Amino acid sequence: MRTNIEIDDALMEQALQAGPFKTKKDAVEAGLRLLARQAAYKEILKWRGQLPWEGDESVDWAAASARAPQPAPSAAVASPSSALIAQEPSPAPRRKRHVGR
Repeated sequence: MRTNIEIDDALMEQALQAGPFKTKKDAVEAGLRLLARQAAYKEILKWRGQLPWEGDESVDWAAASARAPQPAPSAAVASPSSALIAQEPSPAPRRKRHVGR
């Protein structure tokens, strides 16, 4: 979607320096992805303590996960909630501009 907006120059400069952004568009899209991800986190957290648990509550999961072997970085995402903290997707390929539009 094409949108023209006024963005504070100093803020844009800070954003460009804060990440590996090649363009202003990349920086703005990363900010929008961050806002969407934060909203998803809030949605997940509202269910904390309200879902039924069918498991062994005597297990110290923090200690068990510390001892467990860590998956390889290329391993598939195991659950939807871990997908939210996966790496940011790479930017979509740029479309060619049509001259004379």
